[in-house]
Amino acid sequence: MAQRRAAGGCCCPRAPMNEDNARFCLLAALILLYLLCGAAIFSALEHPFELRARRLWKQQLNNFTQRYRVNLGALHTLLRQYEEANGAGIRVDTLRPRWDFSGAFYFVGTVVSTIGFGMTTPATIAGKIFLIFYGLIGCAATILFFNLFLERIITMLAYIMRWCHERRLRCAGVGVMSSREEPPDEDDSLEGWKPSVYYVMLILGVASVVIACSASTLYSSMENWSYVDSLYFCFVAFSTIGFGDFVSSQRQQYESQAAYRLGNCLFILMGVCCIYSLFNVISIIIKQTLNWILGKLVCPGSHQPISSHCPAGRQRYKDGSVETVCDSETDGAAGADGIHVGRRLSGEMISVNEFMVSNKVSLALLQKQLSETAHQGPRPSYGHQNGFSGGVGALAIMNNRLQETSVDR
Repeated sequence: MAQRRAAGGCCCPRAPMNEDNARFCLLAALILLYLLCGAAIFSALEHPFELRARRLWKQQLNNFTQRYRVNLGALHTLLRQYEEANGAGIRVDTLRPRWDFSGAFYFVGTVVSTIGFGMTTPATIAGKIFLIFYGLIGCAATILFFNLFLERIITMLAYIMRWCHERRLRCAGVGVMSSREEPPDEDDSLEGWKPSVYYVMLILGVASVVIACSASTLYSSMENWSYVDSLYFCFVAFSTIGFGDFVSSQRQQYESQAAYRLGNCLFILMGVCCIYSLFNVISIIIKQTLNWILGKLVCPGSHQPISSHCPAGRQRYKDGSVETVCDSETDGAAGADGIHVGRRLSGEMISVNEFMVSNKVSLALLQKQLSETAHQGPRPSYGHQNGFSGGVGALAIMNNRLQETSVDR
């Protein structure tokens, strides 16, 4: 104890917390704080309007019963019956049929995309049971589609940004292939450079804004919504929140109805894919922020970092903070074809083949971790150079694929 006090002079816990657990706890605390702040703001904004609406409804109800001499209990019974009919898709205004083929197709699209507007819901027991199994497979397949879209959109952006990077080097008079002895093959044409995660976030953000603004122009003219309401609907739909207070393409008749419904489906599909990709890029930046906060939380003057389960001799200290040099997730396993993917350097980029190998590696690591957990064995942490966990799925695609996620900044 005396040696510990003399060496560090800090009241750090004796057993360091696992780095992944520390990051998880910090993220949980920040999300809780975020929820509390959001609840306070929304309560301040919306609660007065709710109270005014309640007073207005009570006043209108009393005026109606006194004017037409209607029994208040009978009126409440009628209103409850209307609420039940409303759940089955019955509205005062004439709307499109809910369960013809086009309406059912719109419904299953909201199910598998996890939007779930709530305008249409199954009312029969058979329909509810079928929805459970149908949604289980459909949602899983759609998430896979979103991950594959994420792979391709990042690879496409990488090609475009590499072309811009090479053009800028040529304009500056710098040889593009000066650091390589021979030009790369066609399959390896993406090696040698990686795009910045901030540029990718900017491009995806601009694309999402363009799609949302274009879709809002369409919705405001076809649905007679205000432009702000249309933008609000676009975010709620594209992010798959799906409140259901605004739902597009629900009227029985539209001008150029077929073209509008096709455009509506395309806008929602493109918007959901772009927002999903944007969310994954933003999650990488949130991880960087968490690592920065964890680095600041290390006691000053103490050389005992948060444990990251690196092998002995694989950590080194730099200016009072630990620099983790654990192998990345792709260091810990080989692909199904026997291809070993080593740790990527900050100057490397993406290729479609590496994406496929990474997915196989992620699946193998997930199976290994599940097996070790079931047998209560060791569960090593395959951290990246900046301390990020490799993860599976979308996180495996994003982590260590962009420039700022490979190097501490």
